[in-house]
Amino acid sequence: MRGPEAKPVRVLETIAGLSPHHGGPSYSVPRLSAALAEEGFEVSLLAVADAGAAASQAMEQGYREIRRPWNFANIPGLRALRWSSGFRRSVHQLARAHDVLHDHGLWLMPNLWAAHAARVAGIPFVVSPRGMLSGAALSFSAARKRLMWYGAQRACLTQAACLHATSAAEYVEIRRLGLRNPVAIIANGIDLPREMAAHDETKEHYVLSLGRLHPKKGLDRLIRAWSSIEAEVSGWRLRVVGPSEQGYGDELTRLTAELGCSKVSIEGEVTGPRKWQLYRDAGLFALPTRNENFGLSVAEALSCGVPVIATRNAPWQGLVSEACGWWIDDDWQELAHTLTTAISLSDDERRSMGRRGREWMARAFSWPAIAQSMAEVYDWLAQGPERPDCVRID
Repeated sequence: MRGPEAKPVRVLETIAGLSPHHGGPSYSVPRLSAALAEEGFEVSLLAVADAGAAASQAMEQGYREIRRPWNFANIPGLRALRWSSGFRRSVHQLARAHDVLHDHGLWLMPNLWAAHAARVAGIPFVVSPRGMLSGAALSFSAARKRLMWYGAQRACLTQAACLHATSAAEYVEIRRLGLRNPVAIIANGIDLPREMAAHDETKEHYVLSLGRLHPKKGLDRLIRAWSSIEAEVSGWRLRVVGPSEQGYGDELTRLTAELGCSKVSIEGEVTGPRKWQLYRDAGLFALPTRNENFGLSVAEALSCGVPVIATRNAPWQGLVSEACGWWIDDDWQELAHTLTTAISLSDDERRSMGRRGREWMARAFSWPAIAQSMAEVYDWLAQGPERPDCVRID
């Protein structure tokens, strides 16, 4: 916790949306806000609400959450950019009452408005790209992103007093684009769910992949890998779970049929207790992603005591050093071999790996520790103490 002599720093966190469909930031940004409030910061969180959602919502986690509904929901182009006059007015009003503005995400109008509001208010501006500067991410909707990059997004990032990367790999992506701002490398945190009973060995085992069904997640390669080993792994099946984007869920369903897989299910979004039960009952978790700045689903699986297979496109080399999973090349044949190896282990061996993963999450990814690091960055920007160790300027 910050010392009693520290002056309270007022922080405005902004994000274009908080729907679970937006992926990991819908959890990590509010949770960061709550952890910062516990550190003694005055925190407000401003987001654009989905159509029909309440305009504002009082929270009980120590920070103020404000949602402004998007008022051009029926105009496709503006809807895609999450245009909201309410957000635009609010961010300028709130920026004047805060000491730091921290925006999460890129490529949408709220992100541009947040930068403008910070500049007008004369307060330090922090940006978390949230993996949106990777080569894989830039390849999707590439024309629109190039237009926005040269039109406004690059200028907004250049303006930032500090950028926030959730991994060393994301730091490299930032520097590769020529951005020379100070960069704070601070991982996301994770809340450990309560421990559950061991897997019921009378039930069928399954490999789980849970998260957005998006082309960058590499799930087509997971299904191809599974099809090559399905006949060899009796008693196991593959479950791919999450909300579909860009029709990718239908594409995966067609691929499953084409490959003749009989033990693969493409399932819709699951939230709340059902999601955590899926994690706890899984024998393995797989993330064959093409690019990931953090990979919250990996942390969630490990926190539930499930060993993980992830590609090297995700910053999870600790899976090897902590002996709780596999960190492999981006190749479906290697993925098939690794799945076979992991499934061939005994339940006790996999449970031991899962326990080590859970202990790692508790030790290195607790929200109090993450919030303390971010607090040091905000203090440095607002009040000028010595630059924190987590901030790189090279």
